[in-house]
Amino acid sequence: MAKVKQIKAILKLAIEAGKATPAPPIGPALGQHGVNIQEFVTQYNDKTRDKMGDVIPCILTVFDDRSFTIELKTPPVTSLLLKATGIKKGSAKPNLVKIGKVKRAQIKEIAEKKMADINAISLESAMKIVEGSAKSLGLEIID
Repeated sequence: MAKVKQIKAILKLAIEAGKATPAPPIGPALGQHGVNIQEFVTQYNDKTRDKMGDVIPCILTVFDDRSFTIELKTPPVTSLLLKATGIKKGSAKPNLVKIGKVKRAQIKEIAEKKMADINAISLESAMKIVEGSAKSLGLEIID
């Protein structure tokens, strides 16, 4: 019977696609769990090379024998909204100062993209989550 690998740690990292480096904060976070940092950097950059410019979160499962698996997620809703509107960062006072507009069609597109990672049963509820993120960034929702 094959021996089951024991999980040593599960790390959640949000790194820009194709730009992982052994420098802090990635190196020290992986080093303390005995992960081969250069191997992780190479694998992550190879898997995300086609998504350059996006922040791609990943879940890194580290096993007792120092091996690991990388599970990639979709980019955060806020970064997708900022990319869709072409804005650099959200409003400091989102309830008072609106910094841009986002169409309902764009919200639907983002909700469809995030459906795998978002905690929602239907597309409508996923759209409500994305709309909430848009409002907290200071974006006005238009039809």
